[in-house]
Amino acid sequence: MPHPSVFPPIVIPDVDLWSLLFGQEDRLLNFPVTKSIITCGNGSNRSYSWADLRNGSIEFGKGLQALWGWKKGDVMALYTPNSIDTPVVTLGVIWAGGIVSPANPLYTVDELAFQLKDSGAKGLVTQAPFLKIAVEAARKVGIPSNRVILLGDRLDDSGRFEHFSSICQKSPKGRYVQAKISNPDEDLVFLVYSSGTTGFPKGVCLSHRNIVANVLQTNYVEGGYWHPYGGIDGMGDKQLGVLPFFHIFGLTCCMLFSIFAGLELVVLERFEIEKVLQTVQNHGITFMFIAPPIVLAFAKHPLVDDYDLTSLKVMHSGAAPLTRELTEAVWSRLQIPVKQGFGLSETSPVSHCQTLTEWAKFMGSIGKLIPNMEGKIVDEDGKEVVDGETGELWLKGPNIFKGYLNNPERTKEAFSPDGYFKTGDILRRDKYGNYYCVDRVKELIKYNGFPVPPAELEGVLLGHSEVADVCVIGIEDRALATEVPRAYVVLRPGILSEPVGLKAADAKAQELAAWVATKVAPHKRLRGGVRFVAQVPKSASGKILRRLVRDQAREEERAAGAKL
Repeated sequence: MPHPSVFPPIVIPDVDLWSLLFGQEDRLLNFPVTKSIITCGNGSNRSYSWADLRNGSIEFGKGLQALWGWKKGDVMALYTPNSIDTPVVTLGVIWAGGIVSPANPLYTVDELAFQLKDSGAKGLVTQAPFLKIAVEAARKVGIPSNRVILLGDRLDDSGRFEHFSSICQKSPKGRYVQAKISNPDEDLVFLVYSSGTTGFPKGVCLSHRNIVANVLQTNYVEGGYWHPYGGIDGMGDKQLGVLPFFHIFGLTCCMLFSIFAGLELVVLERFEIEKVLQTVQNHGITFMFIAPPIVLAFAKHPLVDDYDLTSLKVMHSGAAPLTRELTEAVWSRLQIPVKQGFGLSETSPVSHCQTLTEWAKFMGSIGKLIPNMEGKIVDEDGKEVVDGETGELWLKGPNIFKGYLNNPERTKEAFSPDGYFKTGDILRRDKYGNYYCVDRVKELIKYNGFPVPPAELEGVLLGHSEVADVCVIGIEDRALATEVPRAYVVLRPGILSEPVGLKAADAKAQELAAWVATKVAPHKRLRGGVRFVAQVPKSASGKILRRLVRDQAREEERAAGAKL
């Protein structure tokens, strides 16, 4: 039998996301409407109160309707690092009935253009330093330059591109109304892109109900206004907004959860350890959603000792598995709990979460299924395994995505006949309902939580004149606390003279890695290096047998460790 969540079910209202955040009068009777809810952490002293955010979003939405003829279902792409303005633009699009499609600001022109075309984006929001790539990608897919607008503190030096605030200022008074979301379970609010092992990113369709459910599910487990699990307090706590808002983890858990719970979200553009430490100390940060590399920095970076971090109550790690050793190292050094969760773009994203009362007892676990979800762990034939045995995790719940955009075949493959989403991740469950990550069925590599499709890197390398064949796998880099891609390459005959000297092989490996770095976004670089092999193992049908290559990598690591 499938396992339901051990948490009691919660009520999930049949409302759109805007109504959840801004339209429930009874919830707002004691809500901190005028206090700062979003603050800039870069020293500019800019902030939005809850009322500022609501009003600014409405004005932006009205401006889109008046100036662009914005309609329900239109897609706005965001190509920007974190900004204090990201929430007001995002929610303005949503007020006007639009769908927001965030993109990684490290994307190349071609990567961004793919997402713009596939999503059918009608406009693009970026920041001044990213205009060159944004404009070129928009041009490639036919988005006019007057539909490329800016947010953030810096304006366009040429004066060609409008700031979103000018659209707010031009919005008409009283002529436009909020778009009606008649079916929150079907109407989309976010279109996020999740790379697959084929190398082609898939548009993950998330409805209003998906996100409403996940905000409420997260709020329940984390604590909200009450504290059933020793959680946070919306009236007094401050969250650090360092996770990228273009990633579903940062989008839901940092931005939307903070707005709903009344937390003050202190926004940083990106992770820089000294800036993070300064912000925690100066703003009295109490809570952080983070990824394992940030946990690693808190465990080992020497600068940590120079700052007062006593305001921090808890850190919550997600996006990639966290080792027990890092959790223990942070506790030993700082006496700050680091609990863990689990999720995917397709689950909006949270599906599992540790509570603050159980993080130490079940260290290494990703926690229990959140409310209103059920799951099962199955073997290769789809039959459930008993507690303690490993298998693929299948999930059901109101936060499970609607499908992949324009891809009915992949959508059908993603679900079992009885309606469970097949995550592709190998887990085990203990008798207390705690889940533990073991491995991944899918071949996707996760670098700092960002997807790296091996087939894409293989395609890039096969475009090099000296490469005859290649297999890319992910290897664990303990120093970085993340998976990194490594390429096993078969060179064309005669490229390296026989016998191959170590110096020449190293030089060629570095040359190929550097060449790949010019072709892909930074998170896809071959940080695991390049290894030369005589052949890539394949099945009779020609499929790469990555398992054998991973076994080879483990043997290399063991041999290297034995020599130390």
